[in-house]
Amino acid sequence: MSRQLSSKKFLNLTGYQWTCILYIAVAVFCWQLKYFRHIDNNYIIFRTAFYHFKDHVNLYLYYPKEYYDVYIYGPAFTVFIAPLALMPEGWGFFFWEVGNAAMFLWAVNTLPFSNRIKILILLFCAIEFANSSHYMQFNPCIAAIIILSFTMVRRGKEQYATLFTVFGTLMKIYPIVGLAFFMFSKNKVKYIVWSVIWLVILLCLPAIISGPGFLVQTYRDWFTALSSKNLTNQSLTTGFDWCLMGAVRRLFQDSSIPNWPFLLGGAAVFGTALLRLKQYASLKFQLQIMCSLLLMVVIFSTASEHPTFIIATAGAVIYIMMQQKPFTPFNIVMLVLLLVVTGLGPSDAFPKPARIWMQNYATKAYPCIIIWFKIAWELLFKDFTGDKLPDRILQER
Repeated sequence: MSRQLSSKKFLNLTGYQWTCILYIAVAVFCWQLKYFRHIDNNYIIFRTAFYHFKDHVNLYLYYPKEYYDVYIYGPAFTVFIAPLALMPEGWGFFFWEVGNAAMFLWAVNTLPFSNRIKILILLFCAIEFANSSHYMQFNPCIAAIIILSFTMVRRGKEQYATLFTVFGTLMKIYPIVGLAFFMFSKNKVKYIVWSVIWLVILLCLPAIISGPGFLVQTYRDWFTALSSKNLTNQSLTTGFDWCLMGAVRRLFQDSSIPNWPFLLGGAAVFGTALLRLKQYASLKFQLQIMCSLLLMVVIFSTASEHPTFIIATAGAVIYIMMQQKPFTPFNIVMLVLLLVVTGLGPSDAFPKPARIWMQNYATKAYPCIIIWFKIAWELLFKDFTGDKLPDRILQER
């Protein structure tokens, strides 16, 4: 290919711009599909949480007259959703879908890659983005928050990196992994100071909606809800627990297999990788740490479900695309598996018996698990000091 995808224009737009339009179009399509058919349950949960919080109603109970399922996010999320909840429902839902797309696009755009590589990352993540958007989930934003926590540290903007990490954690626990990027900060005092500032502000900020007394009670309720949810997720047949532990439980048909050996093993592997201080000078090592975290928050979580995998898929695809040779036979097989098994597996692309079998064995998680093991092995044993990112993938200057 003599010219990069990003330099080719159609209707005066580059390939990268068309890819961004694709994401916005998917978000708008999912919005109209759900809203006009009145099947926007998940958004209703998010929107109603603001009003429940304002009216001092327990956020974490069942309210079958309003929606099915339960709210499981932190009190800080009510601040995030407040501007949309105050809009007419249709407009709020529209900006919810488009906002998730915009956040993910922004995060990918901050990565130190050429537009051609960003196009490939976005295209290979498109199916999973559509899955999450179809279910009106917050997961594209979660992936974006983790990526931005990394790229802002790399740019020396610790005040923004810590904002993303702290605010994200107080909404949904996953972004807490962004604290690992502290190790890459060139101004660790600044990172610590801003972390404390944001933690104090954002812990207290929801009180402007509910008042301090109910806020404290809601934090207690949230902790109880998370503990209960973790226990109920562990099943051999549900659409949750699509993680490493769940895959093993389902493979052996034993729901009593505990989480802790897997969590301890994952933490030990990741912690050992972070002890390789000499590797920190390598941008490739740092990026693989980020990719590992994007995968780990999904494959080590019992809350993992179909629309959660935009987070893990982003980590897997970024890892593959930043290699010297991204389209080796192994990588091609993994990309196909990510698209077919992870992306389309639980969808109507497969007949119902196949979908049930895939759900019962958590096969959606398998490609991400395989890639995480490969990344982990390299983080533990590979010497990155002489392994630079190829010039062809670096951002144009």
